[in-house]
Amino acid sequence: MNEQKTGKTEEQWRASLTPEQFAICRCSATEPPFSGKWYRHKELGTYVCVACRTPLFSSETKYDSGSGWPSFFQPIKRGGINLVPDKTHGMHRTEVRCAECDSHLGHVFPDGPKPTGLRYCINSLALDFEPSKGL
Repeated sequence: MNEQKTGKTEEQWRASLTPEQFAICRCSATEPPFSGKWYRHKELGTYVCVACRTPLFSSETKYDSGSGWPSFFQPIKRGGINLVPDKTHGMHRTEVRCAECDSHLGHVFPDGPKPTGLRYCINSLALDFEPSKGL
C-alpha cells in the first residue's frame, strides 16, 4: 500500500483496524460471502471507508445482488474510489480502492442494474455506516 499517500505505516494501520479489517483493507483479502454486517442492512444513510471515513456509497444505490456481499450500482462520487486492474487468482477483474487511503474495498462487475449496469461488490469489513440524520 502507498504509505506516502496516507502517512500511515503498516504498524499504525494494524493499530487502527481489526485484524480482519487489516487483512481486507491493507492486504486485499475477501470476507466469506453472506457473512458481512452490511450485506442485508436496509437503513438509510451513507457507507464510508472503515479506514479513513471517506463517504463511498449511498444506501439509495444499494441493492440485493444475491452475491453475498453488499452491492451498489454507483459510488457517491467518481473521485471517491479508484478502479485498478486485478489479474490475481487467474482472473481479470477490476478492483475498487478508496481514493483517499488506498484501502481495498472489493471489485466492480458489469452485471449490475440500470442505470449504470455496474455491481460494486464491496466487503462489509471495509465499510462503516453513518445513518441519515432525521429532520
